[in-house]
Amino acid sequence: MQVLITGGCGYVGTPLTQSLLEQGHHVTVVDLMWFGNYLTSHPNLVILREDVRHADRIPMQGIDVVIHLANIANDPCSDLNSKLNWEVNVLATMQLVEAAIVHGVKRFIYASSGSVYGVKDEPEVTEELSLIPISDYNKTKMISERVLLSYKDRISAVCVRPATLCGYSARMRLDLSVNILTIQALANRRITVFGGDQTRPNMHVKDMVRVYHHFIEEGSQLTGIYNAGFENISIMEIARRVAQVVPAEIIVTPSNDPRSYRLSAKKLLGTGFTPKFTVNDAIQEIMAAFQTGRLKNDDIYYNIKTMKKIPNLA
Repeated sequence: MQVLITGGCGYVGTPLTQSLLEQGHHVTVVDLMWFGNYLTSHPNLVILREDVRHADRIPMQGIDVVIHLANIANDPCSDLNSKLNWEVNVLATMQLVEAAIVHGVKRFIYASSGSVYGVKDEPEVTEELSLIPISDYNKTKMISERVLLSYKDRISAVCVRPATLCGYSARMRLDLSVNILTIQALANRRITVFGGDQTRPNMHVKDMVRVYHHFIEEGSQLTGIYNAGFENISIMEIARRVAQVVPAEIIVTPSNDPRSYRLSAKKLLGTGFTPKFTVNDAIQEIMAAFQTGRLKNDDIYYNIKTMKKIPNLA
């Protein structure tokens, strides 16, 4: 199968690309590589350094599936340049799906976010609940979903709403809750928890990769919106789990982030998907990578720190 992945050099894109190649697929990766390129060469891999806002420069001919991961990720990065945020996260999505339709692409899989729900009191947040995004980043994800699904009569479309991801990737991110608390414990023997009572859904990056494989393998019979997240636990509980593995002092400070919700993935589980990896697995992986020197607490692994260093970001 011919698969095109935007953001294929990213935290999810890197292991996803590698696993697709291992299964015999041909993969085209489109990425600006702001955070580097950790992919290894492969005869079935084409890497194109390109801006997703230039959809006319992205080769769609012969592509079976587009997996659209590229975006300005998380609230601080989106707030850094509002124009860039809306162009990349919304306009580019529209241009890409239109180009896919023109070139006869059969399937378009979009990486949205579980954060589109905002603050929810319901015991389980299902796909049917209203969306009340509380940041520009959340809003761009919600609108991109609606843009994509407006083409559902012309292309098989799936929107995945992932939980906060965790675990080790060759293109690492340390600005995600489990990952950052673990690296704090490893590097400083201190963990700073903002608030702590907020419940957040979590998901291992390896299971995120498996979700995309699942939607490719199941084909056009699965369309629409699916939550993806399997461990709803508080920030404080994550800190405690980290401290059980890496002895560290937990320091609690006030938080101005009120998001708290329990994501339900029953719809996804009902399609036959079963998660295999956990938050505890992620903590162990990060510890092992740090102890063996494969992972350091460097700025390149924090999106906002890296983006602030990019000249003329526009």
